[in-house]
Amino acid sequence: MFEGNIIEYIDQREITLSVCLKDRGSKVQLLTLSNHEVSISPRRALFISSPTLDISKSREELLKELKIVENRRVAYMKRVAVQDLWELTRQENETFTYRYLAQLSFGNNVTDDHISALVRALFADRVYFKMKDDYFVPNSPEKVEQIRKTREAAELRERQISQGANWLEEVINNQYREDPPLKQKIIEVLVQLALYGRDAPDFKLGKEIFSRAGIKDIGQARHLLVKLGIWREDENLDLHRFQIKTDFSKPVLKETEIVMEKELDTSGREDLTDLSIFTIDGPFTRDFDDALSLQPIDEGYRLGVHITDLAPFIEVNGHLDREASDRASSIYLPVNQIPMLPSNLSSNVLSLVKGCKRLAISLAADFDRDWNLKQYRFLPTIVKIERQLTYNQVNAIYADDEHVFSALYQLSQALRQKRVAHGALLIPLPEINFEIDNNSDIHVRLIEQDTPAKIIVSECMILYNWLAAKFASERSLPILYRSQEPPQERLVYDESRYIYYVFQQRRKLQPRLIDIVPQPHSGLGVDVYTNATSPLRRYMDLLVQRQIHSALLKHRPVYEKSRLKELSMLIQQTLSDIDLMNRNQIRYWILKYLAGRINQSLNAIVFQKLKYRYLIILTEFLFVADLPTGGGLELLPGEEIQVVVKKSDPWDDVLVLELANV
Repeated sequence: MFEGNIIEYIDQREITLSVCLKDRGSKVQLLTLSNHEVSISPRRALFISSPTLDISKSREELLKELKIVENRRVAYMKRVAVQDLWELTRQENETFTYRYLAQLSFGNNVTDDHISALVRALFADRVYFKMKDDYFVPNSPEKVEQIRKTREAAELRERQISQGANWLEEVINNQYREDPPLKQKIIEVLVQLALYGRDAPDFKLGKEIFSRAGIKDIGQARHLLVKLGIWREDENLDLHRFQIKTDFSKPVLKETEIVMEKELDTSGREDLTDLSIFTIDGPFTRDFDDALSLQPIDEGYRLGVHITDLAPFIEVNGHLDREASDRASSIYLPVNQIPMLPSNLSSNVLSLVKGCKRLAISLAADFDRDWNLKQYRFLPTIVKIERQLTYNQVNAIYADDEHVFSALYQLSQALRQKRVAHGALLIPLPEINFEIDNNSDIHVRLIEQDTPAKIIVSECMILYNWLAAKFASERSLPILYRSQEPPQERLVYDESRYIYYVFQQRRKLQPRLIDIVPQPHSGLGVDVYTNATSPLRRYMDLLVQRQIHSALLKHRPVYEKSRLKELSMLIQQTLSDIDLMNRNQIRYWILKYLAGRINQSLNAIVFQKLKYRYLIILTEFLFVADLPTGGGLELLPGEEIQVVVKKSDPWDDVLVLELANV
């Protein structure tokens, strides 16, 4: 019945042209244009032409005739204006035969070649019509738009994969010549893979790009970004994960210029510029936001703690304020710092720089000669720094005959003892410091925190924050408070195993909280506490300072409780992210340092035994690491041991230690 007929059918989403060689009823045997014989059910036929070919001819002749038919139909197909057909028929909401649509396209006198061309055009387009049995149905405008968008997305995805794979292959083989048109998207995918791995939003796209480029490990994304110069070798990935900004926008910088040109309004302030006021900070500090003074009075001493006053300069809800709110804090990382405010402010016009008049919110606290607090007051002031001292300078002179620093140290010791009597836990540890020299060598050292100079500064700041919290709570002034519940357990102090004791005690501490409700701070041994001494570096301190500033000048408080509650949640989350980033960075640089000490021994203390491993403290870094169990040797918590570095990879966060041979 069909022998000799030209039959078109769909194979792998393409229309295939063939001639029927034999009709077996349930199956027809076909010769395709590609010179293959296939057997299909007649039901699979898409279009059967009535003219027949002489199948007695040789295969070569049949293929030649099929090619002529194919060329003719392809030529006709190019003349079909699919969108115009759709515009003519879409309003009629009905099905259309192949012949009818072919006649709309070519006129009434159509041949099978015309009809085939029409079918091919609509089938290839697949946007404006859908095939239903032996008919075509126009798609709705909404469906057409949806198909267009889907197709455009698929085409874009294919370009991204193709360009990305070719580009990465060139980069890997050091044959990189020019940027692909879709460079930015490809880099975005690489960044996602490097930051989030399998959780990356475009993970499937990235995996396909890597697969075509012959890259099996998506972990190579970070190496590729470094090779492309997009990232540095020691790129801090958390800056990207937490979307930490490292520079300032134009509106923020423009507002900074306005603040820098603003004249000091000294009205309503007490002039303390004749007072001997000094700062005590690290040698590289430039953002001086706190200063001290101590002067004899009739029955003792008056301690002055002077905090730079930002309230007159940083406009509430201005660009600078919103930027500081977003950042929540300056960030101090092992090898770099990210300020909360532009350095022109934090290190210049708002900083307590030597010899310059500055506005401050000062605490004047009077003590008797036994260092008992008799009275205190906060006041808006004008100050001028006489001396800018470092911790080391104060450590060198505090015990000498220079009365101020000797007395300050006695005061700080008395303040500390009073806090301890009220439950404060004194568990300081040295702070790890990293330095990278010109040869890119890493130097690690521990900086002692419990020095006389640091105790002086710490106790004076704790005093200011405690009294600021009392000032606010006694006046029902809304502020943000810091609090901490008592530890789960207070361990017996063990000086002989001090590091082990501190790590164990710190595990028992409760989290520190920020809230609008005043509550005790167990760790500091005070009944109420806030943060107000670092407004250049912490946004919470700026909020508290604004509230105290408004109370001192008898203005309406800047913030209601509800707004402070909202801000507290944002601040806590950001500070939590910053804390995690700092810990991650310390770990990264320790692992990088240890990568250069393979097979070297390190001193350690056993911290805790788990099921398959020990937690140990590397005492050179005060760093907790894993040590596998095994070898038949039982280690006891608190025991001093030596371990050997077998592998350290900061990029993959891998540290492998073994117990040293004793």
